[in-house]
Amino acid sequence: MAVTLAVFLGVSLTVSLLYESVIDRQAQQTSEAIANHTFSTMFMIMSQGWSRAEMENFVDVTQSAYANSPFEIALYRGAKVKRLYGEVAQRQSDEAVDRTFDGAGRQVLEEATHTRRLYPVEARQECLSCHANASPGDVLGVIELRQDKQAISTEMRRDYIMLFLLFGVFTFLIASLISAFASRRINDSVAQFGNRLSSVNSVTDFKQLDISDVDLYFQEFNSTFSQINVLMERLKGVAVDKDILEFEIRLLSKFIITSEVVKDWRDFIKDLLVDINSIIKAHTLVTIFQVEEEGYELEVFWHLDVCETTKQQFEAVVTRQLGSNTHYHSGVPILNIIHHVACPGELEEHEKLSLSSHDIELQTKSLLLETPKIGGVVGIGVQSEMARDPIRHIVIDSILTTLLNLVGSVKAIYKYTKDLEYYATRDPLTALHNQRMFRELLGYEVGRSSRHEEEFSLLMLDLDNFKNVNDRYGHAFGDQFLHAFAKVLESAVRPGDFVARYGGDEFTIILPETGEEQAHTVAQRIAGLLQKLALTAPDGSNVRATTSIGIAVYPRHADDPRDLFVVADNMMYKAKRKGKNQIAIPDEHEMAEVFKAVGEKNLMVLDALEQQRIVPYFQPIIALESGDIAIHELLMRIDMGDRIVPAGEFIDIAESIGVVHKMDYLLIEKAFQQMHEQQYKGMLFVNLSPKSLIIGEFISRVRQLAMEYEIEPKRIVFELTERETVSNMALLERFVQDLKLEGFNFAIDDFGSGFSSFHYIKHFPIDVIKIEGEFIRNMLIDDKDMAFVKSIVTLAHNLGIQTVAEFVEDQAVMDAIRALGIDYGQGYFIGRPSPQLVLPGGLEE
Repeated sequence: MAVTLAVFLGVSLTVSLLYESVIDRQAQQTSEAIANHTFSTMFMIMSQGWSRAEMENFVDVTQSAYANSPFEIALYRGAKVKRLYGEVAQRQSDEAVDRTFDGAGRQVLEEATHTRRLYPVEARQECLSCHANASPGDVLGVIELRQDKQAISTEMRRDYIMLFLLFGVFTFLIASLISAFASRRINDSVAQFGNRLSSVNSVTDFKQLDISDVDLYFQEFNSTFSQINVLMERLKGVAVDKDILEFEIRLLSKFIITSEVVKDWRDFIKDLLVDINSIIKAHTLVTIFQVEEEGYELEVFWHLDVCETTKQQFEAVVTRQLGSNTHYHSGVPILNIIHHVACPGELEEHEKLSLSSHDIELQTKSLLLETPKIGGVVGIGVQSEMARDPIRHIVIDSILTTLLNLVGSVKAIYKYTKDLEYYATRDPLTALHNQRMFRELLGYEVGRSSRHEEEFSLLMLDLDNFKNVNDRYGHAFGDQFLHAFAKVLESAVRPGDFVARYGGDEFTIILPETGEEQAHTVAQRIAGLLQKLALTAPDGSNVRATTSIGIAVYPRHADDPRDLFVVADNMMYKAKRKGKNQIAIPDEHEMAEVFKAVGEKNLMVLDALEQQRIVPYFQPIIALESGDIAIHELLMRIDMGDRIVPAGEFIDIAESIGVVHKMDYLLIEKAFQQMHEQQYKGMLFVNLSPKSLIIGEFISRVRQLAMEYEIEPKRIVFELTERETVSNMALLERFVQDLKLEGFNFAIDDFGSGFSSFHYIKHFPIDVIKIEGEFIRNMLIDDKDMAFVKSIVTLAHNLGIQTVAEFVEDQAVMDAIRALGIDYGQGYFIGRPSPQLVLPGGLEE
């Protein structure tokens, strides 16, 4: 409408201007005609001899004839002609009046409201009879025609404005009517569409929405709306319920697996099952785990109470499905099936859920693993009334798959951590407490006895000639003998006494609230029971053993845990020197000798450090896949000239007097120098004392040594023993971060022996795990050790961590660890520590 009005106005203005131009030309022609007619009439009258009076009368009559026209006529002669031309010239200069001339000498004067045309009357030959002083061509007079333009323009513009307003109003009314009609039709259609959309409150409503019959009455609008309809049909195919997505978000929020979740994993699964039923109808969730090599264990979690018939049918379906799966051993029994209910007691007896075997099979979603993984998990399944909608099915399926992985992980972690907790405090061979627990409880007992002002006794025991038993009958029989000896010790003490395997064939016993005489009685009882112990060796002979026992009493012999242990240990060696199978208790003279010996060891360590008698020894580590020596472990020794002192005799002393990090520096420098001289290109494992963690410049100094001897940092692996780092967790975290930034690698030694195995793997960038040697040594004769090793290997491989098996002492163990997929092997069967690095091809059979 606006464009129409603008065009109409433009046309009107243009026509108005053109019309004024036409009128102007017509006025000029009319003026010329009037002037010529007037002059011709005057010329004819004057040629007949009119008088001046008659002439003036003619002028008056002529002027009156045009009184009612837009033209005024005036005649000038004589002095008036000169005055008129002077007046025109003056106005020309004062008012800038437009002045034009034509070829005949006529003038046109354009003023604001009038146009003046001056037509000169020139003398002809006939005029000379009256105008004797004139010559032909002289101007005898002027005819002036004055045209009033204002009246014509005003009237014309008024008419055009009235015409414009009339047609403008008409156009506006027509446009408004058309717009109102079209707008009403479109608004009605859009309102109809909006009402249909307002009823959409869920994905189900959206999928039932139909807008195909909406007509907007314009082809362009309908074409656009049809494309929107196509888009909506496509959206219907991918729409997912909001409650399903919210459930998925809630489920993801449960992915933080805390120690409480692992500890109460059954309650965790029950809560998940309740959450699932807020979205879909899920009757039950079942976990299937392999119990070592014996069979499977099932735990079934029902949402609500079910009848016994349904439970039996469910067990039959699961048993059949498990038996038909090609990944599992046929004939392996299901040992136990335990049923749990997430919401017990909500249904009456007659309302309990009842499902047929057909329903159970159709509603089962399973995630069965090809091989038993960490924790012995075999498979996991959930029953649910799956939605028929394909998109909803995909989303629910992904949620359930995620859920199943989560549940499997929680159950596996639970089982794995239970094993870790047990083996962190127990010796895997004898099931006695291990050295770590002994040290902790010895300190605890010192504190407790100090507060209560009580005595307690410490016994240190060592089997006599046990090395001969191992060498003659093999380690398997030796382990059997150690296990039997542990049983003897447990039977000889009270329930509240603490028995531990310190290491090898050494054992300790803490006897709370026990004095010297009672401790001696217990020692005699142990010796007496041991005399009755006889085991049949592989060759059929009976093997017996004796033990040497050292006794120390708190606080009589020492009031510090370390000193008390030193006393008991020295007494045990005193018993051996007395001929073995003896019991030794220190007297005052011997106490002085004991602490004097400790002082001598301090001097030995300080002297060795000062004279640089710290020497490196290297134990080879074989790559099981290729059979090549790829790694060496760096060990510390002291060269006393006449003998080589192993680290076990001085490392505790070095740590107690605060020089172990200096010994580490010296050892690493000598090892790097030897690697450079021998052109050794393999990797080197470096044992570190936890004391090194607090030395801020330790890593930078080792980095400098590596650069000096042209050794790439990635070839150096620093290893810390798990049981020694748990109390230095914050320091360890910073230490490992700095270690990795410098390019070195990091390994955990004796993995599985402490409480924090899982914590280390989760939080630290571990490159290598060295599996606790006791597990490797006993894995072929103890199913628990074998299962534990398998779990560690599976966990490490899934996380991209390499594994090293320690204590490889025969070919059978070598073959077993190779079959398990362990990367490297280390032990006396492969090679003993030596002062020289073994280059490729240099390992002797």
